[in-house]
Amino acid sequence: SLIEYEIAFPNVEHHEAEITITYRDLNPGTLELRMSRSSPGRYALHEFAKNVYGVRANAEDGSSLAIERPDPHQWNVSGHEGFVRVTYTLFGDRADGTYSGIDRTHGHLNMPATFMWARGLEERPIQVRFRSAAGSGWRVATQLAPTPDPFLYEAPDLAYFMDSPTLLADFIEIPWEVEGPEGEQKFRIALQHEGSAAQAERYAEGTRAIVREAGALFGGYPVFDYGQYTFLSVYLPWVSGDGMEHRNSTVLTNSGSIQNDLLGLWGTVAHEFIHAWNMERIRSDEIQPFDLEAANMSRALWFGEGFTSYLDDLLLRRAGLIDTDDFARRLGGAIDRVTNSPGRRFFSPVEMSMQAPFIDAATSVDPTNSGNTFISYYTWGSVVALGLDLELRSRSGELSLDHYMRAVWAAHGRTEIPYSVDDLEAVLAELTGDVAFARVFFERYIRGREVPDFESLLAPAGMVLRRSRPESATIGGVGLRYGPNGATIQGYAALGTPVYEAGLDRGDRIVELDGRALRSPAALAAVLEGKQPGDEVTVRYVSRGAERSAVIVLAGDPALE
Repeated sequence: SLIEYEIAFPNVEHHEAEITITYRDLNPGTLELRMSRSSPGRYALHEFAKNVYGVRANAEDGSSLAIERPDPHQWNVSGHEGFVRVTYTLFGDRADGTYSGIDRTHGHLNMPATFMWARGLEERPIQVRFRSAAGSGWRVATQLAPTPDPFLYEAPDLAYFMDSPTLLADFIEIPWEVEGPEGEQKFRIALQHEGSAAQAERYAEGTRAIVREAGALFGGYPVFDYGQYTFLSVYLPWVSGDGMEHRNSTVLTNSGSIQNDLLGLWGTVAHEFIHAWNMERIRSDEIQPFDLEAANMSRALWFGEGFTSYLDDLLLRRAGLIDTDDFARRLGGAIDRVTNSPGRRFFSPVEMSMQAPFIDAATSVDPTNSGNTFISYYTWGSVVALGLDLELRSRSGELSLDHYMRAVWAAHGRTEIPYSVDDLEAVLAELTGDVAFARVFFERYIRGREVPDFESLLAPAGMVLRRSRPESATIGGVGLRYGPNGATIQGYAALGTPVYEAGLDRGDRIVELDGRALRSPAALAAVLEGKQPGDEVTVRYVSRGAERSAVIVLAGDPALE
């Protein structure tokens, strides 16, 4: 009953792969073949079938089998006698954590974007053979189970197969081992970059430090399947920036180089490696099991992604990769974005998490008002995590967010029992021995829309939260594109800002402000110089072809640091 996959690369210069799938021991009837519509770690639909063509099916004797298309994502093969071999061409030219990129340098494969699968056969074991492009010198890096053949790998079922991104390339391999309570853990980096060996080693040095601090935070490592965790690190000018977690590996892609953006790359390493605990094994019951045919929504992305976003900066600081000033700037930026965002008027962190199918690499052509209605669950969740960390520290001096994460790991990660939002509250209540505290914290900051009192919470840590420019007057933080005929507003005006209250919005062109032509940032600065919050200025602007005028009441700059 083994399903046999094979992928070859006869046309890499045009971003094509040829894929063959062999099914045996089939029951009489119709074989329903599907391309996934979503991908583990993403929440929106991506419609991978759009890059599949040249589909054909053959019987064991080589004769053709009829194929029908009931919908854009499915191919039905009927009339077989228990054996079907399917062949098709895949186009892929986006190397990142969601799609597949095929070119002269590599075969960068995200499995849902690459391989068809058959309904009803999800539990069958899978064997996949990778064939390198001619003369490429490609090797294979993946979390799939290895065999004695370095190009033949296995998966116990479809779910594991689809969660196992694979890199075929002439990569640099950097292995190391770590001892922990669970025994020896093997790690490796499969690195593609255009820099020097010394730069690769510096990248590996920071990655090893992140791995070490993550293990200390959680009190040990997961037991990785097949004994190894793999960082698929591809930093080339022609790939797309991304980071995507998987059970025993992560995809790390960026068009920047190790030389120019090392700290940014380490930040993604830290975030995605924390996901080996928080998202891969500590999983929301709403995305476990993952549905390959639908958008996947979780009410707990403020925890899975947001808490991870706070912890990744914490790991960078503990690993010595950033200093305290940089750490403080990152905290301040997150607090500012959440505190001053109008989105808190509409949705809580739980409700923001529910927006992921519309936000997370989702595409649409109609404009949205997300600047006024949405706060990233990454950012808001990181602010909630900071608040909880400081609350726990201030309550007893003995607890911190580390202890909470270890408690969630013990209850839902090591056991792999999916959690609900109520379960996360229950773990906090048990950890603190205070049901009322846990209930109020979740009601105010997770199910509610409040922001913790960071001014008082940060003070014992030796940090001051304050307005960065309290005396500055502003028309509102709108983007302006300056030209000879004025300044055009880019993006929708933020709710409650002076520009918004005056009735101006996206696409409106400000011709004059306070009697001065507005053709440059210097002109705007000259208007605001000497002005105070509460002062009024007249604006003349063009909106949808009509010239208008209004009065803008200047406000103080609300930005925090």
